[in-house]
Amino acid sequence: MRKRQNEKIYFSQNYNPHMDLEKRIDLAAKWISESQNLVVFTGAGVSTDSGLPDYRGPDGVWTRRDRGLPPPKSPPWDQVKPNQGHYLILELHNLGKLDFLISQNVDGLHAKSGIPIDKLAELHGNMYFMNCLECNQKMTFEEVGWDKKRWGNGYLTNKVIKGQPKCPKCGGRVVSSIVNFGDSLPIDVLEESFRRSEKSDVFFVIGSSLVVSPAALMPSNAQQNGSKLIVLNQGDIPIHFKPDLRFHEEISDVLPQIIDKVKELMESL
Repeated sequence: MRKRQNEKIYFSQNYNPHMDLEKRIDLAAKWISESQNLVVFTGAGVSTDSGLPDYRGPDGVWTRRDRGLPPPKSPPWDQVKPNQGHYLILELHNLGKLDFLISQNVDGLHAKSGIPIDKLAELHGNMYFMNCLECNQKMTFEEVGWDKKRWGNGYLTNKVIKGQPKCPKCGGRVVSSIVNFGDSLPIDVLEESFRRSEKSDVFFVIGSSLVVSPAALMPSNAQQNGSKLIVLNQGDIPIHFKPDLRFHEEISDVLPQIIDKVKELMESL
């Protein structure tokens, strides 16, 4: 542990908040290419290029609400496809650099992009899946035989309707995997995410404002255990975060350059 902390100090001394974009990209790529336990953490900002609004960005859902404006327009979620950002994260996996991906999003776009399920923690659930409360089996709505027009969204807080489908494996109650406000996060997913965060050597935040707890504790936990923290997000983040490397630029402008540089560095080894 001491060695990793010393490495973090070394790299932090090579970064200053006034560093130009090219040098920040080079440094991020160097850290990622040399990492052994890279964890990527995504928020709504990674899905804006797919047409989905974020929440606290310049034109986000909560930003517009606070200005007295109507919500931003959004296409039907079941028609939304992964964008370049999702596929660039998949490329990190294909390069053998991604240890784990933690997402706050429920849009299912990381899974659609091809990220293996054992590399992905969806903290707030996935709109395409249901969970059994008895055996914890994860299934699609189609596999359960759940018709939303008849049975509703199937949220945990919804009343049980007589005759609604049950778990085909054990007969238990099935509910939407989406975690609504006030619901508890699934303890197994949460514990695994904290464990992966704490063992990371690079923790890369993409498109998250880092204000929703307990997920917002993960970057700090990673950093306290010697990880280098990179944040790529246009909006503000809480002032108590002290990233080792900070990008305020758009994801679509920065992430492709970082990944290209990572590939160059790996090819030169």
